[in-house]
Amino acid sequence: MNLDHLYQPYTSQRTTAFAKNGMVATSQPLAAQAGLDILKKGGNAIDAAIATAAALTVVEPTSNGIGGDAFALVWTDGKLHGLNASGPSPKSISLEKVKSLGYEKMPAHGVIPITVPGVPSAWAELSKKFGRLPLTETLRPAIQYAEEGFPLTPVLGKYWKLAYNRFLELFSSKEEFKPWFDTFAPNGRAPEIGEMWHSPGHAATLRAIANTSAESFYRGELAEKITSFVKKHNGFLSMEDLISFKAEWVEPVSVNYRGYDVWEIPPNGQGIVALMALNIAKGFNFTEKENVETYHKQIEAMKLAFMDGKAFITEPAHMPISVERLLSEEYAEKRRAKIVGDALEPTVMELPKGGTVYLATADGEGNMVSFIQSNYMGFGSGIVVPDTGIALQNRGHDFSLDEGHPNALQPGKRTYNTIIPGFLTKDGKAVGPFGVMGGYMQPQGHFQVVSNTIDFHLNPQAALDAPRWQWLEGKKVLLEPNFPLHIAQALARKGHQVQLAVDSGSFGRGQAIWRNSETGVLMGGTESRTDGSIAAW
Repeated sequence: MNLDHLYQPYTSQRTTAFAKNGMVATSQPLAAQAGLDILKKGGNAIDAAIATAAALTVVEPTSNGIGGDAFALVWTDGKLHGLNASGPSPKSISLEKVKSLGYEKMPAHGVIPITVPGVPSAWAELSKKFGRLPLTETLRPAIQYAEEGFPLTPVLGKYWKLAYNRFLELFSSKEEFKPWFDTFAPNGRAPEIGEMWHSPGHAATLRAIANTSAESFYRGELAEKITSFVKKHNGFLSMEDLISFKAEWVEPVSVNYRGYDVWEIPPNGQGIVALMALNIAKGFNFTEKENVETYHKQIEAMKLAFMDGKAFITEPAHMPISVERLLSEEYAEKRRAKIVGDALEPTVMELPKGGTVYLATADGEGNMVSFIQSNYMGFGSGIVVPDTGIALQNRGHDFSLDEGHPNALQPGKRTYNTIIPGFLTKDGKAVGPFGVMGGYMQPQGHFQVVSNTIDFHLNPQAALDAPRWQWLEGKKVLLEPNFPLHIAQALARKGHQVQLAVDSGSFGRGQAIWRNSETGVLMGGTESRTDGSIAAW
């Protein structure tokens, strides 16, 4: 049969998934099943998260990889723990060196925007601190898919082909990008939807990471392969950079939104943008979801929070204003006062005298994980280490080359990072993990999912399925194709420059798992905008 797997003329409906013993929600069915398999083998939610994340580097390479960054929020024994596994810039790079190469802003591809990958360290740290099974067991499903292959799912196939066409146009004649084509277009083209793809080099890399608890990646044979290839093409990443890196355990930050505590990883991540927006918005009374005033005030709160976030967020030591102040009631009141009846042109607050996958897991014991990892822009930098399957991220693209900006490029510095896991608690008890991937859509997705859940009592699947809006810049707002037309027209009358998207690709892909604290029953929602799936038992 000749079927178009991206043609969907009808509205599809998903309902909340329920289970008691364990649940995994992510954007690719095989990865979700990998996590469930580990739960059934006696692993906990942390082991399941590692297995799912590792599998995603194989079965969704368009959005993440071994050479990317990761963040996690882990609920265990009644406490929430945060892990920041975003790597810094190379110690040998500098703003002046990049400018001397002819760049006015950080490039998006090639060896220059590569920062230290944090993903393998994240897996190792999670396993060491909270895991029940060894990495050799939790990475086994991912290794098997890399060796034996798997058939591409529809949305995966769509973005793989788009990336191939873009890379073919930009990089096909450049030597440093040849390993990308060798790995991800081995037949001289992108694999088709439903076609099998495998990567023996990827399997060998995962096996080395599993056998050495990631030591090979940072201090051994894999590290040597990575740095020698980068050096060959005049990049900055060195053995010293890899040897000195280790994922960092951090204290999560939160705001209280109508009786619920919403948690995020602190900067250098952009999670506080969602918290700032929620803090502003809680001063309004949202009585009806499909109401122009509700959407108007939400959009205005988000744009104000985002303007300040983009201006000030970087590594905390380099921020000109504290996280505590940005999350304070005083900040929220001042920014809330800016919101009036019409759309505003946002400006940065005056300072007082600044490609991603998401997964959620839960087990029957009450452990829960909110985990996100990314190569940043799709396949990342386009640099793949030969015969390893390691696609290196381009997170350094977010650095500013303006030396006066808080997020200015410096040696050994972590940049503003877009990937953010979220978590919800109430009265000191876990409600559960949630997240929405997708660049600068992420805090906007977090804001909308939290509001849908708390303000309008939507179940986790409906909270994810609800039509989304996306603030772009100034007064520009992008709306999903199924966004209510009468609300879109009313927003335009308020001065919003409304644009209607032709598809939902840029509106993020989310997951959520909520836990009934009395019965222990898990309820999950997964993303209808992608190949999302929930595996449960």
